[in-house]
Amino acid sequence: MSQERGSLIRGARRLLDFLLPAACLGCGGRLPLDASSALVCGPCLTRLAPPSSPLCKRCGFPLGTGAPAAESCLECSSWPAILRGARSAYVLSSPADALVHALKYGGWGELAGLMGRRMARSIPAAWTEKRPLVVPVPTTRAREHRRGYNQAELLARVVAGAMDLPLAHVLLRERGGATQVALHPAQRRANVEHAFHARPGALELLAGARILLVDDVLTTGATVAAAARALREAAVVEVGLVTFARALPFDTTAG
Repeated sequence: MSQERGSLIRGARRLLDFLLPAACLGCGGRLPLDASSALVCGPCLTRLAPPSSPLCKRCGFPLGTGAPAAESCLECSSWPAILRGARSAYVLSSPADALVHALKYGGWGELAGLMGRRMARSIPAAWTEKRPLVVPVPTTRAREHRRGYNQAELLARVVAGAMDLPLAHVLLRERGGATQVALHPAQRRANVEHAFHARPGALELLAGARILLVDDVLTTGATVAAAARALREAAVVEVGLVTFARALPFDTTAG
């Protein structure tokens, strides 16, 4: 009797897999029913590409084959001094770009678990020794309402849990401006200038604090630089950034 029941269950699973096949969010390929909860197939996970060494020691930008590691580079030379550095788990190429899009625009909040854990692995140990506050980069209320969540907040929850660090919602974004997609660097800076400020009730918590900002993608750094300046005004002493992906200069599709 148990064997017959087992056969029926297996048959039902095969039929369900045939009628409602799960698809990998990275490549769109079919996932077996018993692996559908993974959301991303094994080959896509192996194709996620970390930034290649040598890297800028400050912002983690790949400097190119044969170049020596540098303390800073042109990508981060205009960042405020309070922004100590940035790290990204992967380069924004396929399939990382598809995962970012699925999380940010596709409603796949469940991806934050996978992505946040990968981000936590990329954080230098020295950054967490003094137990910084993990802070998501806020979006506007309109965008959060439209998407149903702030993807940076979902990622920050996972990063904070993985690193056993406190999570704090201490920043507000009051001004929306246009989306950052397809804007040139100067336009990006103007778009987010004075867009952030510290929550009034968080000023005591922020004074003298160290902050680990969390976002999905690092492009030019305009957004994080604006957020860091707002934190500096609240007497924060140091800011770092971790993102899932890093857009390279020739990539015009990043958000």
